[in-house]
Order: sequence, then structure tokens, then C-alpha cells
Amino acid sequence: MNKKLNLAVAAALALGATAAQAGIVIPAGDWTVDINGNVNAFYIYNDSSDANTVAGGLAQAAGANGSTSSSINTGLLPSWLGITGKKRENNLDISWTISFQPGASSKTGLGGGSGGGSEHRQANLTFGDKSWGSIKVGLDLGVFGANAILNDQTLLGVGSQGAVGALGGTTTTLGRIGTGFLYADFTGQINYTTPDFNGFQATAGIRQPWNTVNLAGAASAASAGNQDSPGVEGVVSYSWAGDFSGKAWVEGMHQEVQGIAGSVNTTDSADVFGVGASVNFSGFNLVGYYYNGSGVGTTSILADAFAGTTGNSRDSDGGYVQGKYKLPTGTTIAASWGVSNLDCADAADCAAHPTLVQSNEMWTVGAYHALTSNLNLVAEYSKVTAENQAGAENESDIFDIGAILFF
Repeated sequence: MNKKLNLAVAAALALGATAAQAGIVIPAGDWTVDINGNVNAFYIYNDSSDANTVAGGLAQAAGANGSTSSSINTGLLPSWLGITGKKRENNLDISWTISFQPGASSKTGLGGGSGGGSEHRQANLTFGDKSWGSIKVGLDLGVFGANAILNDQTLLGVGSQGAVGALGGTTTTLGRIGTGFLYADFTGQINYTTPDFNGFQATAGIRQPWNTVNLAGAASAASAGNQDSPGVEGVVSYSWAGDFSGKAWVEGMHQEVQGIAGSVNTTDSADVFGVGASVNFSGFNLVGYYYNGSGVGTTSILADAFAGTTGNSRDSDGGYVQGKYKLPTGTTIAASWGVSNLDCADAADCAAHPTLVQSNEMWTVGAYHALTSNLNLVAEYSKVTAENQAGAENESDIFDIGAILFF
């Protein structure tokens, strides 16, 4: 690819599926422009067996219309149109990227059938040289959690829909987000990446500071107003080649959060670290990842991170394991398990909010078949279990089948 970061192709290569090796390359004066991306859609069938309240849970509760639902949607990886330009000038490699992600799901006609919305996830520039590294400025995938999501098998499929997504009308599904890792998300950032030192490389910088997100409603404290200092995040990785190849990484993120629980004088910190590895041998790929944090929440960074009664921080952790094997037919089979846990801030938090999510867990098995060098057929089954602090559970069985085309 002419693009340094193309999430679609990176995902395909991590999974062992096939993708186009270049987009539509156009010479434009001093610039080389690459138009690239993917189109995907899936039929998704969700069967939910319980109707308990799990605030922040990712398994859909059975509703008044029954326990099952159907939808057609894009998967975890949105359909993607990216445009990248690059050139070499004054001993600098310079590039820019802008992208657009349309949704595929709708719930009603007469104007409501125009799709599940759209997003713009990338608008960034980079400059640098292989002798000293590179600097990125703008909107792109966050640093913390990026390796976890790029190695997730469901990035080419569906995984979890989340409690809302099961009803349709969302831009993408959740994959394993919230059931094994925190969502890296797309955020404003200024980062420096070192050169590759015999396999070792590091990225560090600042990111847009966020207020808290309340997936669990009143059970979680809101933060209000402006945040006066940016978040900081970084990752150090080591990659190696050979018959036993792979990559290992450690990562971390920190942000001061102000205005918690409606008081501008209430300040706490969100801190999280993660460690992971992906190894390849004889057609097999194994992935393991673990994270642990305080005040960082679950599913999304700063989601349900502080108690609604006191504003005290909650601890969280989680991780996933995954195995894949590429058959001689070109089909990759994969299976994974992961969980994300959220602790109460204290006994009072548990007593006041027994329906707050305690864990979101998911098993996934899938088959990903390379029909052509661009087109992949996908079939998956996922079982999502969401448990609250009182021990009540909801379960969702999710079946999906569809296709993803790279260009």
C-alpha cells in the first residue's frame, strides 16, 4: 500500500485474509495520491434469552417484541473511503490522509432508510525521515488499544453488537470492543514515532482530553466543562521475523479528569496500561492481550469510570486470547475469548447501583474465506454475556454472514 496506515488492509493481513496490495494510485504533480478502502455488510441475527437490567452491558436484553432481532449492517470495520497523498521534499517524507465512513443500516423507510449515519475518522498529516522518525498531527486512531483492535479477528466481521446496535441503525458493530479491550477510538493527537531500531519502535504523544461517558446512566458520574490538560499515551513494541515471527508491545495512557460529579473542584486521574503479543508459526497465529486501569472505565475510554454517588474512581481490567489457522483452501478459521471487568468504587457504590455492569464477556468462532484477492466471505458466531454487580445476567447469541471487499 502507498498509505502508511490503512486499517482495512492491516486488519486483513493480521487475520490472514487477502486484500488488494494497492489502492487506486494517481500521480498528481509532486504528489502521489492513493484512493483506497473497503466495502462490507452483514446479515446479523441476535437471540437474547434474558430481560435483566445490566447498565453498561453489551448483551441485548429480550424485549416486548420477543428475544430475537435481525439487521443488516456494516461490521466492526466500517466501510471506508480513504484518500492519502505523499511526497518527498527537503529531506522529509510528507503525507496527509482524509477518510469517510458511511453506514449500511437503517430502521425505517421514508427518509429513515438512508443508512446508519456516516463518520469522518481521519484527517491528519505526517512528516519525518527514516533517520529520525516521524510526527503525526490530526485525527486518527488512538495509540492506546490500537494493537489490540488491529489483531482482533472480528475486525473483518461483526462480534458484539452492543445493547443498542442489536436494534439496527448504528454505523458499525462493536466486535470485541468492551469484551477484552478498551476502544482506542479516533481522536485528535500529536505523536512522535521513533525509527525502527532492529525491531524496536516507540510512539508517544498527547491526545484530545475527554469528559466521561455515561453508558450506565445515573450509576456513573459525569464530568463537565473544559479539561485543561491533554491526555498522554504511548506504546513500545518489538517485532521479529523468521519461522517464528511476531510482535510484542506494552502501552499506557494517562489523563487528568476535572469537574467529576458536577463539581469543577473535583479532579481525579485516569490511568491504564496494557501488554500484548501476536506470534506466527506454521500457519498458526496466537494473540494474547491484558489491560488494567483505574478511572478509565470500560468499553470506551472514560465510560462509567467514576461512581455516580461520590465521583470516586472505579478499577477495571480485561483481556482476550485468540487463535487462528489458515487452511490450504485459503480459509482462515479463528476462535477467541475475552472479558472486560468493572469494579465498584466502594461498597456504597455497589449498594447504590447493583445493576451496574460488572463484566462483559464474549466467545467468538469464525471462518474468513478469500474468494478473490480482494473479496472475503465471512461467517461468525458470538456469545455475549453481560453480568451486573448483583450477579444477574443477559446473554446474546449472535450469528452473522456477509462479505468484505478491499480496494
